[in-house]
Amino acid sequence: MAKIIDGKAISAQVRADVAAETAELKEKGIVPGLAVIIVGDDPASRVYVNNKKKACAEVGFRSEEFALPADTDQSELLALVKCLNDRSDINGILCQLPLPKGLDDKAVIKAIAPEKDVDAFSEENVGKIMIGKYDFLPCTPAGVIELLRASDIEIAGKECVVIGRSNIVGKPMAMLLLHENGTVTICHSRTKDLAEVTRRADILVAAVGKAKFVTADMVKEGAVVIDVGMNRDENGKLCGDVDYASVEPKCSAITPVPGGVGPMTIAMLMKNTLKAAKLQNGIK
Repeated sequence: MAKIIDGKAISAQVRADVAAETAELKEKGIVPGLAVIIVGDDPASRVYVNNKKKACAEVGFRSEEFALPADTDQSELLALVKCLNDRSDINGILCQLPLPKGLDDKAVIKAIAPEKDVDAFSEENVGKIMIGKYDFLPCTPAGVIELLRASDIEIAGKECVVIGRSNIVGKPMAMLLLHENGTVTICHSRTKDLAEVTRRADILVAAVGKAKFVTADMVKEGAVVIDVGMNRDENGKLCGDVDYASVEPKCSAITPVPGGVGPMTIAMLMKNTLKAAKLQNGIK
């Protein structure tokens, strides 16, 4: 029977560690500050932003929300980012994606000062991850690595397969596994004989955005399966990219959806914001 990797418990420990360090910073007069920009009224984005604000309160950060109407133009949005870049009491800036049509998310990400880019989406921070000299890691891939470490799952020397090549999860996930000395393959829509490749994986990370895409025939006996997906099934129930019911019996360990990778993403955002506050205040 597979070990169920409990993202709720592991993320709670990360947040507790962040809260403890934040309390120490406050004794020095430093309160980490996170600015969250949300444009429009996308319901999913609103849920994510509320969860981020709740996490900030839990760990002792000060958070500021900037809710802009859907018809905000590019120049207004960039002006807000510049203002936040210039504020010493704001250590991290994130802009909730996706943005409404007509707004250029790449331009917004580029405008965020790299030292305040706690999502680690900017070209500068992505480049630093590539060479292994980074300050911040993208929150979801970093959360996956934290789950594996906390579960005592060795990465070094393992065959690691990532399904998906997005800039937010797939590509950085592959790079982080490589930094941990995994042997990494990235699969995507043009991959031939996908199941043949995924069956080689000791560690399989599914980040494709398709409900129950990974089935039992795609998984090696005893593999570790990490499900990054967050989808709705045919009954409207939350599910991941992995067909959990069929895959779980074959695994040595697996993340559930919900309660696996999801809670880790916000926990790692808190960790990045704490680090930003320390770096901006000259604390190693």
